[in-house]
Amino acid sequence: MRPHRMQLLAWPLLGAATIAAPALLGGSAAVYSAAVLIAIFAVMAYGLDIIVSDLGEVSLAHTVFFAAGSYTTALLATRAGVGSAWITLAGSIAVALLFAGLIGLVTLRLREFVFSLVTYAVAVVAMTVASNWGFLGGSDGLRGIPLLDLSLPGLALKARNDRELWPFAFALLAVVIYLVARFRRSALGVAAIMTHLNPRLATMSGIDPARVRLQVFLFSAPISAVAGWLYAYQRAYVSADVLENYFLILMLTAVVLVGRRQLLGPVFATALVLVQEKFFSFGGNVDKIVLGAVLVVILAFLPEGLAGLARPLARLRQPRGGAASTPITTTLEN
Repeated sequence: MRPHRMQLLAWPLLGAATIAAPALLGGSAAVYSAAVLIAIFAVMAYGLDIIVSDLGEVSLAHTVFFAAGSYTTALLATRAGVGSAWITLAGSIAVALLFAGLIGLVTLRLREFVFSLVTYAVAVVAMTVASNWGFLGGSDGLRGIPLLDLSLPGLALKARNDRELWPFAFALLAVVIYLVARFRRSALGVAAIMTHLNPRLATMSGIDPARVRLQVFLFSAPISAVAGWLYAYQRAYVSADVLENYFLILMLTAVVLVGRRQLLGPVFATALVLVQEKFFSFGGNVDKIVLGAVLVVILAFLPEGLAGLARPLARLRQPRGGAASTPITTTLEN
């Protein structure tokens, strides 16, 4: 069997095994809840992963897009009486694009430390507004979000609990992974890498770095927003805690733990973090300390993530005297 045909067969088998995994692990409510949250938070992290890994910037405002998806869903479902999750999904994406456009136009001409500082200030302002604005429920939040209903004419698609929500969460995760993979092979993805590694070469090639940064920002924001959309249905309420630093640290850890530009890295990293918190917890505050400590260790001592640990082993297996290939990153940096 040819390699590409084997890959076409492997992906559906992997998907089926992943969907069945919670049942194989016992099928308890806790297992399904963990599986749903892993999928949601991995999707949330992919939005930031594009900015960090492909654009080379560290956005500290992606919790705003996650919150935008959650609050838009809650407002439409509770205040406007919208029952269809398709409409709340479209609303979440639209609001995220609006916020991304506004934030992007202000911040994306900034670079590195200043960019991160300004985006963090945006997140702080957003949390203050959400905690004190009565329209958003203030500190009490918005409650009474109905069940997820993605029904189509002649087809009932509803989720009453985490067991029924899991296939929808997995489907969302699969779609996002596919979109990220396509993005990295697209002209925009290549332009983003060139803008990141060698802005001068990118400009000489006819690429407008500011425009590319804005386009990538607009692509990444809805990804984190749809995670917030599904999270609102999973919890059935939304409050300002979706803007807490925990979610920011979780996103950053998911991006760097396995290694940047690893397609399935955010999934594995999120799974490691949430499995520890759900089944091997040291207590809420201690778990947050552990999560922060892991992020510090990775950034300080393993800048290439856990994947970097495997590279020395791979070099040992290479035949001596073989011709070394020139990586694309070296070419772009020169």
